[in-house]
Amino acid sequence: MRQWPSYLTGARAGSGARAEVGYAAGMADQNSDQGNTQIRLASRPAGKPGAGNFTTVTAPIPSPGDGQVLIRTRYLSLDPYMRGRMSDAPSYAPPVKVGGLMVGGTVGEVVESNDPGLAPGDVVLAYTGWQQYGVANASHVRKLEPGQAPVTTALGVLGMPGFTAYAGLTQIGRPQPGETVVVAAASGPVGATVGQLAKIFGARAVGIAGGPAKVAYLSEIGFDAAIDHRAPDLAERLAAATPDGIDVYFENVGGHVWNAVFPRLNQFARVPVCGLVAMYNATSLPGGPDRTMALMSAILRKSMTIRGFIQDEFAEALTGEFLQRAVPWVRDGSLKYREDIVDGLQNAPEAFIGMLDGKNFGKLLIRVS
Repeated sequence: MRQWPSYLTGARAGSGARAEVGYAAGMADQNSDQGNTQIRLASRPAGKPGAGNFTTVTAPIPSPGDGQVLIRTRYLSLDPYMRGRMSDAPSYAPPVKVGGLMVGGTVGEVVESNDPGLAPGDVVLAYTGWQQYGVANASHVRKLEPGQAPVTTALGVLGMPGFTAYAGLTQIGRPQPGETVVVAAASGPVGATVGQLAKIFGARAVGIAGGPAKVAYLSEIGFDAAIDHRAPDLAERLAAATPDGIDVYFENVGGHVWNAVFPRLNQFARVPVCGLVAMYNATSLPGGPDRTMALMSAILRKSMTIRGFIQDEFAEALTGEFLQRAVPWVRDGSLKYREDIVDGLQNAPEAFIGMLDGKNFGKLLIRVS
């Protein structure tokens, strides 16, 4: 098993966390005699996914091979990228096959181990998907220490979402003290981390979110300004919040939010493109004139950098650095987080569909068992 430094095991939740939850190793599983409940892709959605695109099946509990472990899932992470995996359109990762298991990051308990580095009762971070039990190579999981921190942080602020924010901001955004950083979907696990990191790095942070409660939350965690993207005068509010323009725009959404941000971008602005959630359910290109030349002209005139990225391209080089810096920030409250926990694997499709509509508030997790 890969040997992970102790600082990779998580941290205590800082102030502002919605939930601090974890499981003790060895917890009894009431479903152990009922097989392995799985949620699979029943059909590819045309537009917004619906309940009919998912199917629930009961499969045998798998057995681990040499160097593998059997993991009982405790928490399942739900993330926007999963919408892309439901489609067979060209993407950075292969799609889930129709009839295949829905993919996803998990925190679970080792039930059976064929690797000397892990034992039954160990709690691990894995990628075993939408199911109660999964088998993984021991070299591909990370052992966690529930006694030191809520294990859920390994799926959120100290996991893939937090790392995505850190990698995109430090490697592409590169905010300088006094610059203005704007982030869309700012109350989500990536966006909230982006804004708080910008403040830690000495920049101004402006967040765009949906609804009064989410806007108020951004002020609570230290954003300098927060704007409701549903406001009819979004462009005017954004202009008032960014009197000196925008130096870094962390793109999670696209759509009308991008239209409001674009005119405010400064000379040498940097735009890390992390997601385009406003487009994930689209079945055709948006109407209106082709604005490609206007965009290209602005990139040229303002010497802007617009770069898409997938977090794992930075993982090998930056994971250790990220956790060395982020764990103390979480512990001292400099980096706050919020979790939205839904009970029951059977509720994962409904929760996922709601997430794509912005109904979650914070990092969305399914408590499986």
